[in-house]
Amino acid sequence: MITLPIRLRLTAWYFAVLAVMLSAFGVSAYFAMRHSIRRTVDEELQIRAEGVHQLIERDIQRGHKDDLPEGLREHTELRSGGALLQVSDDQGNWLYRSTVMSDYGVPRPTTIRNRATEFMGKDVPLRIWNEKVSVGGQSYLIQSAFEMDDFYEALHDFALLLFISIPTLLLCAAAGGYWISTRALAPVDQITQTARTISAQNLSSRLVVPPTGDELQRLSETLNGMLDRLEAAFKKITQFTADASHELRTPVAVMRTRAELSLRKARSADEYRDVIAEVLAELEKTSGLIEQLMFLARADSGTETPHFAATNVTDVLREACHQGSALAEAKQIAFEEKISTDSLWIQGDASSLRRLFLILIDNAVKYTPASGQIEVSLQRNNGFAIAEVRDNGIGIAEADLPNVFERFYRADKARTRELGGVGLGLSIGRWIAEVHAGTIEVHSSPGHGSTFQIRLPIAKPAA
Repeated sequence: MITLPIRLRLTAWYFAVLAVMLSAFGVSAYFAMRHSIRRTVDEELQIRAEGVHQLIERDIQRGHKDDLPEGLREHTELRSGGALLQVSDDQGNWLYRSTVMSDYGVPRPTTIRNRATEFMGKDVPLRIWNEKVSVGGQSYLIQSAFEMDDFYEALHDFALLLFISIPTLLLCAAAGGYWISTRALAPVDQITQTARTISAQNLSSRLVVPPTGDELQRLSETLNGMLDRLEAAFKKITQFTADASHELRTPVAVMRTRAELSLRKARSADEYRDVIAEVLAELEKTSGLIEQLMFLARADSGTETPHFAATNVTDVLREACHQGSALAEAKQIAFEEKISTDSLWIQGDASSLRRLFLILIDNAVKYTPASGQIEVSLQRNNGFAIAEVRDNGIGIAEADLPNVFERFYRADKARTRELGGVGLGLSIGRWIAEVHAGTIEVHSSPGHGSTFQIRLPIAKPAA
């Protein structure tokens, strides 16, 4: 697929938008002019018909019904300048019919659907006003007409002018737009050339910011800000890669050792099956570790962006408790919910918050022995939604409390590895809490359990 330069695309969009606007203007102007002509003619014809109506009433009231045709002729020829007029009664008899009207052969309609109609008489377009009146118990049909050839010719000339002028204006505007876009994008090419010289080896280099106070200055400042973030992310990735490599080395070494030992001598099918089951268990743990590593890597690089919207924390926590209670039930741990019935609205991402709550509930289940107890609560306090996950499990030593949210940190490394933990869950939880402008804290003592508290700022409820 061929990609056009941006200046050509800008010109094409400019041409397309202007073409639509001018075309819409031309069509609207044409129909507005035609409507105005017809309305003006209809008003004039209606006035003529009203004059004829008054003439008929006057003659009939005076008892001059027999003189009505002559009166209509005089009215038409003397007062209306020989206008096109014809009058008939209910039986279809002509009381009066002007000569021009007769020559054009304007028919008498059997039914009147529209008072204003069009008729072509001898290649001359006519606008006819049909008005049915009742005088002295007798109905009459008054038809007043107007020759529209001059008006329609002027309308045709106007349409021709639009047809010629609009394309001409479009071509001139497209040429001007291309010239303007070329000049406007010239400094962007200079910025592009400078940006090409920056690579991973010299991320500390920055673009020269022109002191113009316009979009180019903001573009250069934005690119420099982006380079600052890239440099910081690059350093984080370097440290993250070293930590991840160190953490992945242990399960890989375990799987390799077990595989090598199983191949040293012939073994039974059950023994091979046991080795494969052990390797599979290590692979499952490693897969969970890789998934968490990928999440944190996206968070560090800024690609893991929550979709903020008005979110009811009460509903999200109840959903997390529904899943967490199943984990507790499988381990025969009592699970209790103390969630406020009020709706607590925040600006947040429901899926991320659900993951945060599940991380804390899952940790509580892992480190709480059978027949233990877990309590999840939620309440409002001073403009914050306070969620707590409390257990009576093994607890955390005071020396380990400041580090529990650090990546790959495990207070009891042997016990954590046995339970499948890798020391990343709480790091993910802290990132989710902070990205929601909240905080997460832990209070614990060995043998008395732990309490994790999350504070999230409450926003206005959804409309």
